[in-house]
Parts: sequence; structure tokens; C-alpha cells
Amino acid sequence: MPATALSAHDLVRVLGGRRILDGVSLTAVPGQRIGLIGENGAGKSTLLRLLAGVDEPDGGRVVRPAELGFLHQEMPFDPAATIRDVLDDALREARADLAELDRLTGALAGGGSTAPEAAGGGSATAGPAGGGLTDSGPAQADLLAAYSACLDRVEEHGAWDADRRADIVLAGLGLARVPADRTLGSLSGGQRGRLALGALLVRRPAAVLLDEPTNHLDDDAAAFLEEQLRALPGVVIAASHDRTFLDAVCTDLIDLDPALGGPTRYGGAYTDYQRARRSERERWERRFTEEQEELAALRHAVAVTARRVAPNRPRRDNEKMNYGRTAGRVQDQVSRRVRNAARRLGDLEREQVRRPPRPLRFQVGALAAAPSAPSVGSAPASPAGLPVRGGPGQGTLVSLRGMRVPGRLVLDRLDVTATDRLLLTGPNGAGKSTLLAVLAGRLEPAGAAPVGSGEVLRRGGLRVGLLAQDTVFARPDRTAREVYAAALGAERAEEVPLASLGLLAPRDLGTRVGELSVGQRRRLALALLVADPPELLLLDEPTNHLSPALADELEEALGAGPGAVVVASHDRWLRSRWPGRELRLTPHG
Repeated sequence: MPATALSAHDLVRVLGGRRILDGVSLTAVPGQRIGLIGENGAGKSTLLRLLAGVDEPDGGRVVRPAELGFLHQEMPFDPAATIRDVLDDALREARADLAELDRLTGALAGGGSTAPEAAGGGSATAGPAGGGLTDSGPAQADLLAAYSACLDRVEEHGAWDADRRADIVLAGLGLARVPADRTLGSLSGGQRGRLALGALLVRRPAAVLLDEPTNHLDDDAAAFLEEQLRALPGVVIAASHDRTFLDAVCTDLIDLDPALGGPTRYGGAYTDYQRARRSERERWERRFTEEQEELAALRHAVAVTARRVAPNRPRRDNEKMNYGRTAGRVQDQVSRRVRNAARRLGDLEREQVRRPPRPLRFQVGALAAAPSAPSVGSAPASPAGLPVRGGPGQGTLVSLRGMRVPGRLVLDRLDVTATDRLLLTGPNGAGKSTLLAVLAGRLEPAGAAPVGSGEVLRRGGLRVGLLAQDTVFARPDRTAREVYAAALGAERAEEVPLASLGLLAPRDLGTRVGELSVGQRRRLALALLVADPPELLLLDEPTNHLSPALADELEEALGAGPGAVVVASHDRWLRSRWPGRELRLTPHG
């Protein structure tokens, strides 16, 4: 295996009494770019920390190249250090290699320099005046070997181009206009993260480990990162929920979600992974159906033939005449068939595959009733404080006119129809979350900017559901299962069990919601909307905290989902495949 490869063998990691990783192995050679995917808690970040050497495994071992970069390691700099300090450190090895190459070149040219200790400590001997090294001897061989190794290092790390690359990387990650003398302590968290990522790209180590590298990157910066990673000659291993990133960068994917055979490695990018998963599910469903059909047939055969050989069964008239001559042989044959069928039935019942989990789908039973009638006349103010006039036009659920929320939203007109699929896009601060809050009849918590002005026309009795980015439940002492049942009612909760949705792990159903993570609380809130969907569904960054596979299921569910759907999202994969219309918002001061 090349010295620049990275491998892990039977890694085990136990945290809080729970096995996060159990016998995970992988090998990555230069040129391979592996994406780690799976649900939150599947062990992606844990595996990266073990590969990087930040944590030690409870079992197994890791073989890693000497040159390794891990994005989520804290930058070893004082807050008073500057951007220039970080870049100089990232360029240090490239500059040292170039200086060493110059020394070795001079020695080979007969300039009187000596080979460094790395070349074996021998000295280069100058030949006659104006000449180079003598043509033979161990010193020359050592010097040539050192020159060749240094040249390989320079070419592999792109050292000749390192300073220019640093400028390109800063520009590509949106840091070109930040003065180089700015201290790290004066940068935002996002800027520090991009600087750490940039320093890694400038260094070009033999192995690069990244944990959610596209967080805090806009579309242009994410595309630039993808281009840079594809150009790296070494190993890249990245944990990511970003499906566009996984599709653009990865040569292999490792799914860490629990499976019978452990983590599964898929060749190709994310599109190939989707195709493979669809084929696997089809095979699973086909095998399950065939086994259930065979089980039913075997149970029937055992029951029927068992009755034929049951003791004291009265014989039919056509059996009586030949009974003495054939009874024993027939009984033996029938008994043998019963035994064989029973044996096969027992084996199949023990070994049968479990039913494939249902894909995430909105339960539309609650929407089967006739749509609400439009309201007429005036109506009281909405919880947001904005006036609500008479109902909107036929087929329209909500109409907005002249919306003004100071510093957050300016929108002259918006109509949302009963079957709308509307995507809200725009940079941070453009008002996407504010617009969703207005459509939902509420704004953000106390302390937000003044409500402003505008007119809301809403269909009478309209049921609206909002999945906000920050989810808070009124009773944090209740378990997830209790919150779900209380919100839906016992009948609906029994009809659509929380466990059947695949949004929360079975071990989390009995956990108090106040102890759930932010992502788990959002999943519970999404479960309530999936189980009892409203006529107008509002989703703010719905794929956050979802595994790529679950995000795929949600998007497919939205296509045939309930009523009208309005989504605000930065998710490039979702946006590039959105089937409906798009409203792009721009920031307003």
C-alpha cells in the first residue's frame, strides 16, 4: 500500500455506553475521494476524528500518511494572530521545499553546496573549474536521490504555484477583500471556518479530512471548493449532508447507517448511490413479497395436509376399498410432505427479511374533506398584528399586499394557490423566514423588528403548518412519543405511529423533548406535519439535520404531498430540482 494511503481496520468506538462504531474498516488511496453519509449519530464525525488521530479508538487501528489535514481541528493560532500569519504557516512547507530544491540544484550544478542531511550527510564534490559533480561516488548518488525526492514533493504539492494559489483560494472562498492584517479574533465564525479550509487547500497535504465543509459557504464558494478538491492528488474523506457536493466530488460513498453487513461502500458519486439504493430497495421489496407469498402457501399446505393425515379422520368411500393395500404408502407420502413443508416453513419464518421501512410520505387522509370556504367580510387581526381582510380569490389560500417589515422584508404582492409549489430563495437576510412567518400568521419571537405594514387575505378556516428553523415545544418534560400523541390525538397517533415515519430513532421516542438535540426536535416537528398535514405547508430549510437519503424521501413526498407547499432553502440539490415556481428575495435595509 502506498505510504500516502489511509486505512482503518476494525475500528470500535464507544461513547456514553453506546457503540458508535463497531468494526468499521476502510482503505483510501491517492485519487480517491470518499463521502461519509448517514443519519445524525451514525458516527461520521467520530470516524473522522479517529482517522485524524484526534481521538483514539477503543479497538482497531489506523494507518495514516504523515501529511494529513483535518478541517475541524482548532487552528493552532492565538486570537491575536493575523490572516497573513495563517497563510505564511500554510505556505511554510512549500517555501521550504523550494529553498531546498534551489540548494540541491546549485550543488548539482557544481556550486559547492553540500547535500542536506536528508540525502545521507555526504558532500557534493565540485569537478574541475566550471564543471559539475564528479561522475561517480556515493555522494553524487545521494545528492541525486535527494534532488529527485524533493522535486517530487514540490510537484505533488504544487509548491511553485503556492503563493498564487493562496490568493486564488482566498478569493474563491470569499475572503479576498478581508485585509491580511485582520486578527483571527476579529473574524466571524464563518470567516474563521473558511480561512481554516483555505489554509488546508493551500497546504495540499497527502490526506484531507473534512466535516461538513460546505457549511457557511455560498453557491460560488461551494462550487470553488468542489473544483479544488477534485484537483487534489491525495486522499479526500468528507462527511457531508450536501448532496450536490457529494455528487460533484466523491468517487466513493460509505453509508454508515446500520445495516446487516455493517457500513456499506458504494462506488461512484451521489447519483450512482441513489441508483444503487433504489435497486436495493426494489430487490428488498421483491424478496419480501415473494417470501410472504411462500409463507402463506406453506402455512396453507401444512394445515391442509396435516388434516389429511390426522388420527381418527373418517375415510371417504373411495378410500375404503383399497385402504388396506395403499393406506400405509399414502400415509407415509403425505406425512413426508407435511414434515418437509413444516421444516421449510420453520426455516423461512426464522430467516425471512423484515418488511422494508415505508418511505416518508404525507398522510393525506386529513385533507380528504372538502376544502374550507373562503371567508367573507372583515376578520380580526392575525397573531402577527397584520390586518386580515376578506378572503382571497377563488383557488387562492393566502394573498399578501404591500408587505413592509423594516429591515427584513419588502414584498408588493404574493398569491399562494391551493396546489402551489413555491420555492423562496435569496441570501441570508433577504426575508425568507420572515415571509414564512407572515404566511403562517406569526412573526419571530419577542425582540424582533417591528411588524411593519401590509395586508393579508386568508381563506377562512385555513389550516397552516410551519416548520421553523428553531423548534420549541411547550412541554419539554414530555417524551417525544407523548408530545406526538398529544398534538395529533390518540386516534391519529395510533393510525400513523411515530416510529413508522423513520424521523426519530426508536431509542429516542421515550426521550424528553427538552433533552433532544436541535435536529431531533426539528424531526419531531416535521413528523407532526407529515402525520397530519395542513392545507398550507411552510418549511424553513427542511433538509437541515436530515441524512441525504431522508432528504431525498422528503423531496419526493413534497411532490405528491398535501395542499400548497412553500419552502425556503439554501439546499443546492433541492433548488436545482424544484418542480414549482421560485420567488427570489433580496435584502432590504
